Amino acid sequence: MPVDQEQLQLAFAAFNEASEQLSGVYQELQHQVVQLTHELAMANGELHRQLLAKEDLSQQLSFLLNALPAGVLALNGHACIEQVNPAAFTILGEPLVGLSWDQVVQDRLSPTAVINEWHVKLQDMADQRRIRVESNAMDSTDRQILLVNDITEAYAIQEKIRRNQRLTSMGEMAANLAHQLRTPLSTALLYASHLGSDALSSDERQKFATKTIERLHHLEHLIKGMLRFIKGEITQLENVVISDLLAELQQVIEPQLIPLHLQLIVHDHSRAESVMTDHQALCGAMINLLENAMQASSPGDRIILSARMEQESIVLSVHDDGPGIDAALQERLFEPFFTTRSEGTGLGLAIVRGVIQSMGGTVQVNSLPDAGSEFVIRLPRNKGKLMR
Repeated sequence: MPVDQEQLQLAFAAFNEASEQLSGVYQELQHQVVQLTHELAMANGELHRQLLAKEDLSQQLSFLLNALPAGVLALNGHACIEQVNPAAFTILGEPLVGLSWDQVVQDRLSPTAVINEWHVKLQDMADQRRIRVESNAMDSTDRQILLVNDITEAYAIQEKIRRNQRLTSMGEMAANLAHQLRTPLSTALLYASHLGSDALSSDERQKFATKTIERLHHLEHLIKGMLRFIKGEITQLENVVISDLLAELQQVIEPQLIPLHLQLIVHDHSRAESVMTDHQALCGAMINLLENAMQASSPGDRIILSARMEQESIVLSVHDDGPGIDAALQERLFEPFFTTRSEGTGLGLAIVRGVIQSMGGTVQVNSLPDAGSEFVIRLPRNKGKLMR
């Protein structure tokens, strides 16, 4: 019996010790639970604050998108429209969400002569609207944001300003052209007066008739150039194949070069590229440059007409073997009424620059004294297409 009592006492002591240890562990767990509960409450509070901030930011962004006068379209990686704001519906019509952007372009837009600018061809619009589409760089998932601005009124104002500027210059133009028109007109009248003489032979009569027609054509050329300069815009857009344009220019110019003993060389590296533009205006600008090259050349010289491709541009150039142009004069070549020839109007190159700029292109001259001159035109390759 004593042995059993001693064992019971030891067992009871061990039990008490284990109970004390469990009690300590339980208290420690309680403390940790309290601490974790406090930390969780703080985290929940921070998350709630962040959630409220994000909701507020979302509401602000939604308000801004809805208030924007410009249309905003979000495209997914397949160039399909995922989201739009109300202005996009107003500008482009409905539906939009779920459609591909290319389909919207094909069905509702028509290209203008300026890159990234389009006419909207919706039937329910009384007036034709003009828009400009800008795009951001694609991200790693090929998603894209398009910003569509209605520039109809701004474009109309710009056109009015340009027209007023051109009308302002009409008075000066008329005064400067008066003597230019008077000389060929007087010559034509003189030739025409000879046609009534009975003393002329048939050959002489034909010669005077031919010269009269030449002077009248010259007058017509001056007047058309003046009207084009005043109008300052292009119409009748069509797809112009550069190779066909070069062939047309060669056919027009070569007969005029033969009596002057000049040679035309054509270098066509356009690779069948085409451009959406005003065929007549572009052709007229190139003929103007070729005629300038003819006037600067001497018998036996060559005139080189060429076309080549750059990454973003179609490059057309006209090179002559003439005396070149002094650097001090090159800056003024494209000014209206500035000319280095006594018989010139000073409008030819100004008209060329106006036409090319209206097509979204540039024109420049490269020339050195006694080394000839080269006039270079650059037109955007992706005319009428959205850059993406």
